[in-house]
Amino acid sequence: MDILTLLGIAVALAMDAFAVALSTGLFLPQLTGRHLFRFGFHFGLFQALMPILGWLAGIGIRRQIEAFDHWLAFILLALVGGKMLRDAWHGHGGKPPADDPTRGLSLVLLSIATSIDALAVGLSLAVLGVSIWTPALVIGITTGILTICGMLLGRSIGQRWSTGVEILGGLILIAIGVKILFEHLLLQAH
Repeated sequence: MDILTLLGIAVALAMDAFAVALSTGLFLPQLTGRHLFRFGFHFGLFQALMPILGWLAGIGIRRQIEAFDHWLAFILLALVGGKMLRDAWHGHGGKPPADDPTRGLSLVLLSIATSIDALAVGLSLAVLGVSIWTPALVIGITTGILTICGMLLGRSIGQRWSTGVEILGGLILIAIGVKILFEHLLLQAH
C-alpha cells in the first residue's frame, strides 16, 4: 500500500474523532492538557486497535474471498463513507455533553463509536493481503494528532465546521474504495 493511500485512509478514519473533538472543544468550560491527552490517546488507541481486530477476522477468511476481495473492500469502504455522510447530513449531536466526555465511560464509548469504521477497514486490508501493523500505527497516530487539533480548533472557532469535516472524511473513504476497485479491475484487464 502506498503512503498516500495509507494517509488518506488514516485521515478519513480520523474524521469522526476530529468532529467529536471539535464539538467537545467547543462545549468544555475549560480545555486543559489532560483533556487533550485523554481524548487524543484514547481515540488514537482505539482507532489503532480496531483495524487490527478487523484484520485478524479477515485473514481467517481471505482464501475464500480472494476472487471478489476488491469488491468487498469497495463495498465496506463505501458503506463506512456513506454512513459518515449520512451522520453528517442528519446530525448525531451538536448538544453540549452532560458531563466531561474526556473521562470514564463517556470516553470509552466515544472512543469505540468513532473507531467502529476502522474495523471494516482492517477487514478490507486483510482481504487485500496488506499487513496491518504499519497502517494501524499510522491510523492511531494520525487520529491522536487530529483529535488534539480538533479540540483546539473547536475551542477556537466553534462547531460550525464539524459537519463539513465529517463529509470530507466520508468522501475520502468512498474515493479510496473506488480507487481499489478501479486498480484491481484495471489489473485484471491486462
